[in-house]
Amino acid sequence: MIIAGPCSAESEKQTVETAQKLAALGSVDAFRAGVWKPRTRPGSFEGVGANALPWLIAAREASGLPIVTEVANAKHVEACLKAGVDAVWIGARTTVNPFYVQEIADALRGVSLPVLVKNPIHPDVGLWIGALERIEKAGISQLSAVHRGFFAYRSEPFRNEPKWELAFELRNRAPHVPIVCDPSHIAGQRDLVQQVAQFAMDMQFDGLMVEVHPSPERAKSDADQQMTPSALGKMLSSLRLGSQEPHVSAEENEFLINGRTLLDVLDSEIVEILKKRMAVVDALGEWKAQKNISVFQLDRFNHIFKERGAQAAALDLNPALITELFQVVHKYSVDRQIKAVNDHRKSK
Repeated sequence: MIIAGPCSAESEKQTVETAQKLAALGSVDAFRAGVWKPRTRPGSFEGVGANALPWLIAAREASGLPIVTEVANAKHVEACLKAGVDAVWIGARTTVNPFYVQEIADALRGVSLPVLVKNPIHPDVGLWIGALERIEKAGISQLSAVHRGFFAYRSEPFRNEPKWELAFELRNRAPHVPIVCDPSHIAGQRDLVQQVAQFAMDMQFDGLMVEVHPSPERAKSDADQQMTPSALGKMLSSLRLGSQEPHVSAEENEFLINGRTLLDVLDSEIVEILKKRMAVVDALGEWKAQKNISVFQLDRFNHIFKERGAQAAALDLNPALITELFQVVHKYSVDRQIKAVNDHRKSK
């Protein structure tokens, strides 16, 4: 499923022209364009509003593509239903708030309309699933999720941190819901969109939602991440679509099986080492409790990341991998030592 179109519907000419060029590619299934654009600060282009909905209808008539736009409240839903849009999506800033989602769900009750739900801004799979459940309980059966990445203070090289593992968790917890990737919002730069899109295809995502503009450099919103229709066509034709079941020779399949077996052994060893590490953590926690020493010590924290980061670089490992790994390990180590201290205080 390929959904494409401008970040914002800026004029009827721009909207219709983009839809026509996308339809000419022969590989786009639906046309997207934002009508209401939530912005962090006032004064930014916040979309034309309901007055742009007739432009989307004109784009559908000119291109034959179904049209989809974003809704953030019940009034948006009512306007879209009145105009006759074919589908709607709920944006990341809305998914984060159950009150907003429930309002939209109530407005959609009794309507047969495809709905796409983007992940919340912050990495919370529970909120994402909760939003999907609210829409589903309103009677919407044509439901999809959109993975558009998560906010991060420093996400490089991308605009939003992909955190692919959260999309995999959603897949496990809601296997009946198709997942579409929004590589434009993850990448934040048009020259990185293909890289993200290819990864999504390698990970067996069910489709893509890509931002496309006839003149991206003049776009009123998200100019850096939009590509031209012709660039989208080239990207789609070059994407490699992998199969979940490998079609390989018996010898190659044996290599795959042996490799996975070795990974299982190594993963098991990692778990055993973590168990041993936590035993030391517990012993230190008991000692700190008895000596009334603070659990968290900044110098020690900085030492861990400096030493392990240097070790990673020397071993040609990505320092970001080691940093993220030890952030998790350190968090749970501190939690265990805090528990030891609290237990010691209660025992007095």
